[in-house]
Amino acid sequence: MDQRGTRTRAFTLWGDLDRPVTLTVPELRAGWEQHRAEVTFDCATEGPRRHVFEGPLLREVVADAGPPFDGRRRKDRSRFLLAVAGEDSHHTVLSWAEIDADFGNVPVLLATAMDGQGLDRAGSQLVVPSDRCGARYVSGVTQVWAGVCAGPAGVAPGF
Repeated sequence: MDQRGTRTRAFTLWGDLDRPVTLTVPELRAGWEQHRAEVTFDCATEGPRRHVFEGPLLREVVADAGPPFDGRRRKDRSRFLLAVAGEDSHHTVLSWAEIDADFGNVPVLLATAMDGQGLDRAGSQLVVPSDRCGARYVSGVTQVWAGVCAGPAGVAPGF
């Protein structure tokens, strides 16, 4: 709870990381540069949805937790995955290559505000601005797992 007695939601960033951490929306707001994304996505049940989100880049938050790859080696980074889960059990998977500046460079946010309203009580929201549909938007993020893909079965080690 914050000083006013308002419940703030937190999520856990864990997995193959040097420094797993639990973060609240106020901590996300204070700890990283806030980026703005004006998005329109097609909602299957309600049609087009337009929102303005603000929050840190997912890649910056995860990078601060110490992922186990050598940042100078692109192939190391391209095997890294992120799984994001929300309060309603909705979850999605992203590859590090999608969000890495040397690859897809998609500015995926862990939103701290939507349409000018803080998400302190609702929890952070995963925002994938490049997606035409909103299926990978995750509300009330509860956890972000980060880890290395072991590779498909039958592939020799070190592929």
